[in-house]
Amino acid sequence: MSPYIADVDAWQESWDRQQEAYLPDREHRFTAMLDAVDAIRDTAPPRLLDLAGGTGTISLRALRRFPDAELTLVDLDPALLALAAAALRDRVTIVTADLGRTDWHTTLPHRGYDAVLTATALHWLPADRLATLYGEVHDLLRPGGLLVNADHMPDDTLPKLTERLLDRARERRQARYAAGAALSWSQWWEQAERDEALGPLVRQRHAIYPAGHSPEWNPPISWHLAALTKAGFTEVGTLWRGGPDAAVVAVR
Repeated sequence: MSPYIADVDAWQESWDRQQEAYLPDREHRFTAMLDAVDAIRDTAPPRLLDLAGGTGTISLRALRRFPDAELTLVDLDPALLALAAAALRDRVTIVTADLGRTDWHTTLPHRGYDAVLTATALHWLPADRLATLYGEVHDLLRPGGLLVNADHMPDDTLPKLTERLLDRARERRQARYAAGAALSWSQWWEQAERDEALGPLVRQRHAIYPAGHSPEWNPPISWHLAALTKAGFTEVGTLWRGGPDAAVVAVR
C-alpha cells in the first residue's frame, strides 16, 4: 500500500518547477508528444506506456488530453512512484520495473501499445542497453504505433553553438536558484527526505542507487536515429527540437 502523502499537488508543482529550471521549454516537448499520439490514434481510447514515468508528469498531461486513455506507468524509483500513485490514483496502472534489465516488460499488463512516451530519463542508461531497449519497445507497439523519446540530444552539426546554448542555460538556472525561484535537483531530494511519508522511500532509493544513477550519457541525435532504425522502426525522425534538447519519434 502506498503511504499517505499530504499535499501531493504541491509536491507535483515543486517537481515541475525543479525540472523547468533545467528545461524551460519542458511543456513544449510534452505537447509535441501528445500531438503525435493524436495523429496516429483511431476512434478507440489510446493505450499508452509512460516509460520511466517518475512522478507521472506525462501521464497527468496525457489524461488531460485524452481522458479515456488506457495508461501504464513504469519506473523503479519508490519515492517518485509514490507521488505518481497519489496523484493518478486508479486512473493508471503502475508497474515497478528496472529498465536496465531485459525482462522489465514481462510484468506489463498489455502488449500492443499505441504509443510509448518518455522524457529526460533514458540518458541514465548506457549505450548498449539503450539500443537494446529501443528494440524491446518496438516489439511492444502495435503496427503503426510510435515511440517518442525527449531528452538531451545535441545536434552534432552545431557543436560550438550547442556549447554556448548550454552555458547560457546554466547561467539562467543558477540565477533562478539564487533568486529562490526553484529548487535544485539536490535540494529537492533533500526536502523530500525530510518529509514524513517520502523520507523512508527516498532512503530506499539510496539503496537502489547507492552511487546515484549511472553516469549521464548524452549522444547526439544522430546516434538515436541510427539506433532506432537498427531496432526495426519503419519511420524515424525528429519530432521536436529546443536548443540542445530534442524529441525523436519512431513508428513501427
